[in-house]
Amino acid sequence: MVYDEISDPFRRLVRIMQRLQEPGGCPWDLEQTHESLKPYMIEEAYEALDAIDAGDRESLKEELGDVLLQVIFHSVLSARNGGFTIDQVCEGTSTKMVRRHPHVFGETEAATAADVLNQWETLKKQERADKKNEKAAGTAFDDSQKSPNGKGEGLLAHVPRNLPALLRAQRLQEKAARVGFDWPDAVPVLDKIEEEIAELRSAINSGTEAQKREEFGDLMFALVNMARFLGIDAEDSTREADNKFQRRFEYMEKRSKEIGRPLDSMTLEEMDVLWNEIRSADKEQGKGETAG
Repeated sequence: MVYDEISDPFRRLVRIMQRLQEPGGCPWDLEQTHESLKPYMIEEAYEALDAIDAGDRESLKEELGDVLLQVIFHSVLSARNGGFTIDQVCEGTSTKMVRRHPHVFGETEAATAADVLNQWETLKKQERADKKNEKAAGTAFDDSQKSPNGKGEGLLAHVPRNLPALLRAQRLQEKAARVGFDWPDAVPVLDKIEEEIAELRSAINSGTEAQKREEFGDLMFALVNMARFLGIDAEDSTREADNKFQRRFEYMEKRSKEIGRPLDSMTLEEMDVLWNEIRSADKEQGKGETAG
């Protein structure tokens, strides 16, 4: 097979993807657009996260390949339609990484990870300003807080809106904190959480559906702030709680079959007995000792 003659693994994969999108290639691949491929990019990224969480290096290797495949797919699709190529994607990223690490490839210094992050934000801001100036030099530019890609130019404008909500909340808070807009420590964050709980309780008792939704969102945002102060990734910790709940519920399903009583025929009290069984087992094994 001709692809076996390409010794470079990356180039071989690129060529395979090109062939799939050439005349006589794969009908499905030929029908795809950047928009139609969006769900697959997200799905593959999360499958890679699952492999990391499971500590499964073989699965991670495979899932990272699937993530890479999505990058190449989009790049080959773009080139097929007269746009950027995979080489331009790689070159652009290489140039950006060198530019954003002057403490490694240049003369500046960054002694700590915090120094690196502050420098990174400064460089990104300069890059956005440069792009704006290039745009203004080429066309009549409406200076109305919009960047060339349609995003605002504020500190938070480049936190992607399509991030999972908890992750986006944490990124927004982190960026705001870099200019000093932050709580002094975790104690007032706890006070804020208690305040939001009280406001949610009030909305539940006498508020509109819109008020309930707003207060619930405010509570979640405050909880993410606490996660940040504790050094916890809110998205990861919630995913761990999801997995724990699923594992415990599946235990309940298994036990209900063993005793010949489907879950939907049990009372809530009977199901609580099974739930407490797996909770107790978890505590003995050191899993989720503080979980409810």
